[in-house]
Amino acid sequence: MARTTYAIALGSNRRGRHGAPAAEVRAAQAAIGAGAAAPVLASAPVGPSIRRFANTVALVESDLAPPEMLARLKAVERAFGRRRGQRWGPRVIDLDIVLWSGGSWRSPGLTIPHAAFRQRDFVLRPLLALAPGWRDPATGLTVRQLSSRLTRTRPVPRSGRSGAGP
Repeated sequence: MARTTYAIALGSNRRGRHGAPAAEVRAAQAAIGAGAAAPVLASAPVGPSIRRFANTVALVESDLAPPEMLARLKAVERAFGRRRGQRWGPRVIDLDIVLWSGGSWRSPGLTIPHAAFRQRDFVLRPLLALAPGWRDPATGLTVRQLSSRLTRTRPVPRSGRSGAGP
């Protein structure tokens, strides 16, 4: 397969052998061979976990096809001590393929682009720092446009009533 680029989301909200969650994320960047990575940021948990996450996105160039890249990421998660458990629960490391320069991919257990990345500021914000012009193959929008849509302020709806009382 030709050399392609992957945008990989990295997150942790539990100490591991490398230390606090931010240290786990930085160690995982090295383990996956990240060529470039956005700064690590803190974010609120999604789901039932109460621990804050350390998150970033890294770009990885590889000759691996998407299923092979997924297998590599799962092997890194296992090496870091990740065990299957409660969905959205605490984890030492979480590695997800967000985008792939080859476009879209769909197979059992893997969908690229990642189904939820468009609604996650903790993915879009770091991705914006690395690749603002990368287009989502599903929507045709750039990362910059997706981030803007997610974070723009919206006017407060008016009740339609005048101030004249009931």
